[in-house]
Amino acid sequence: MADKVKITFVLPEMLQQDLKQQVVKDGYDLRGKSRWVAEAITRLLEVTIFPEFVKMNDEMQGFGKFESVVVGRDLKKQLDEAIIHIRKQYPALEGVQSRIVRTAIVQRLLGY
Repeated sequence: MADKVKITFVLPEMLQQDLKQQVVKDGYDLRGKSRWVAEAITRLLEVTIFPEFVKMNDEMQGFGKFESVVVGRDLKKQLDEAIIHIRKQYPALEGVQSRIVRTAIVQRLLGY
């Protein structure tokens, strides 16, 4: 388990429901949620303009649901680097890790 890191983020309730439904629909078991979200984060970080996507995610409101997933240490390191990258471009953004994860989930739900 030492090569895994737990990350926690907040979601609007509707997005949390969509996430759970999609994970099952995509054939992952409920433990597969972490893998599904990790894949979504990896895909997002491969997009050159991911900071703009994360900034656009700013419009999302109504966070009430805490969610957590377990990701590999390498992905957590990429996530930390992405946070720094985004903070350099958008210093006023709050909760950047949650934003990245939410953006990744939304993008994957949309089929990207």
